[in-house]
Amino acid sequence: MEKEQVELVRKIYRITLGILSMTLLLAVAIVYIQIDPALKLFNNKEEIAQVTPPEDDDLIENGIHVRTGLKDGESLMLVVQNCTACHSAKIIIQNKADREGWKSIIKWMQETQSLWELGENEDKIIDYLVTNYPPQKKGRRAVLTDIEWYELE
Repeated sequence: MEKEQVELVRKIYRITLGILSMTLLLAVAIVYIQIDPALKLFNNKEEIAQVTPPEDDDLIENGIHVRTGLKDGESLMLVVQNCTACHSAKIIIQNKADREGWKSIIKWMQETQSLWELGENEDKIIDYLVTNYPPQKKGRRAVLTDIEWYELE
């Protein structure tokens, strides 16, 4: 009788161990499916690389240099090469100045921001900036005219 009980316990132990093993495998599979629903680990198909043509860095559309947003003009590429090496072209676009203003901005960058000497290119760059980003003479909106004023009571 003792032998039969030992065999019964062993049989129950093996069945329990099998059930626990299958439950553990099922839990791991469920967690993996939650993490990687496409089952990329088991996908043997090689992905086909999409080749996209490189964008033309010098493309101009509607008078605007597409990559930087700067206005097209003489010495544009000098400005792109010398200015956008350190900062975004948006900084240029948002600023407006006359010749002395642009000169002082360049001098400030050379003194405090490690801008290199521009040499003979400095005048060409300033000409481009003055032509395309001059100071605005007009405020945010025109002055109101022809208004009938009245007093509030």
